[in-house]
Amino acid sequence: MISTSKKRTDPLKFGQWLGLVALVASLVLLWSIRHSLIWLFAAVVLAMGLCTLVGSIRSRFGCSRPIALLLSLVTVTLVLAVAATVVIPPFIDQFSQLVGKLPIAAEALLVLIRDGLTQVSQMIYGSRDGDLSWLRDWLVDSNSDAASGLANRLGSGALSLLGLAGGVGTGLLQILFVVAVALMMAVQPTPYLEVVVLLVPSFYRRRLRQVLVQCGDALSAWIVGVLISSLCVGTLAAIGLSLLGVKLVAANALLAGLLNVIPNIGPTLSTVFPMSVALLDAPWKAAAVLGLYVAVQNLESYLITPSVMHRQLKLLPGFTLTAQLVFTVLFGPLGLLLALPLAVCLQVIVREVIIRDILDQWKRVRIAG
Repeated sequence: MISTSKKRTDPLKFGQWLGLVALVASLVLLWSIRHSLIWLFAAVVLAMGLCTLVGSIRSRFGCSRPIALLLSLVTVTLVLAVAATVVIPPFIDQFSQLVGKLPIAAEALLVLIRDGLTQVSQMIYGSRDGDLSWLRDWLVDSNSDAASGLANRLGSGALSLLGLAGGVGTGLLQILFVVAVALMMAVQPTPYLEVVVLLVPSFYRRRLRQVLVQCGDALSAWIVGVLISSLCVGTLAAIGLSLLGVKLVAANALLAGLLNVIPNIGPTLSTVFPMSVALLDAPWKAAAVLGLYVAVQNLESYLITPSVMHRQLKLLPGFTLTAQLVFTVLFGPLGLLLALPLAVCLQVIVREVIIRDILDQWKRVRIAG
């Protein structure tokens, strides 16, 4: 009897080990192609944006999906053509000027700090520099070259992120891949959805289809909300900078709108460039620009975003910041850019699959038992 039971359990143990090996191999495979997966997710986000526009045109004009898709593609093409001919050339010119002003602004800031430390030393110690002289000399002598180097690296990094320097060929191929896949998904979204649904057992396919539809609705709400929010932020920044008399308004306003897509980090980065330009004119202008951007971001956080994203899932700030850190480590700069849509989909999956379908069901079984 004992030998029979051992023979019956051995195949089960072998099957468990085989399943574990298959799971580990799948995780290793996913890890090796994670950068391709993040580009695929970018295509999904772009396809959802196009599908959202198609749905809006269909609901407003009552036309069929092929006609709505054609109108959507024509609209997007016209917008891109106008941007390529009217917006992008002056932005590139002004942005190159912004990058050139960063080292000069860094040196001006150090001089301003040195003069402030000198005045503080005179107020505390009288006419002599006193104990603060070492800090003033260290800031000027030791950090001036480092500040200029940091500003130069910041400008080079910003240019690289925008695709204006380095890796242009690879970036264009990746962008073409994203656009092509997004167009294929937008033309026939249902077959691609069914392919994903077929990857799970048959008893869970209907439920997974509902979860994926909810993820799509959340992405659509996020796309609409972030477009309206970025447009409002860029417009308010342009108006405020024009009233303050800050130079290079177009580039700074466009940067404010583009970087608004990246929560927490983007608005902070967008403040560096206009403050650098304003500091070269007068220190009070730099402080005024900081106050302007703080006011715009508070207006966006407490008024604009809640009004345009009322259908979107409410993401906790700590969860958003953690998602940015994790996805940046896993996927690089593109992970930072797509951290929020990834977090939106992840929150839907955690709520619907893990909590409702697994944990809640396990709780009901325990109560019934």
